[in-house]
Amino acid sequence: MVLSDELVALFYSRADVFVYPSHYEGFGLPVLEAMTLGAPVVTSNTSSIPEVAGDASILIDPNDPMQLAEGILKVISDRQLRQELINKGKERAKLFSWERTAKETLNAYRTIF
Repeated sequence: MVLSDELVALFYSRADVFVYPSHYEGFGLPVLEAMTLGAPVVTSNTSSIPEVAGDASILIDPNDPMQLAEGILKVISDRQLRQELINKGKERAKLFSWERTAKETLNAYRTIF
């Protein structure tokens, strides 16, 4: 079953916490989507994810179940932290856009040729 974009966006926006303990990501688009739509994020401190998430999430070792559990508990039990992560996430997400990616790619090509 494939969910519509609208339904996925609804789930992100209503989530108490978005948990993404990935071991490897080329970019971390799910983390960015969650932050854009107002979900506080608990995610891995591996691969490209810290670069995407910055200080707008709780970063954990995906191989440590205790860290994962503690991160989730922090977000769902601390209303102020939860709101801080939501606000930081929305701001962080603004740093990434398809338009910016296209411009930076074009500039990279121009420096080569």
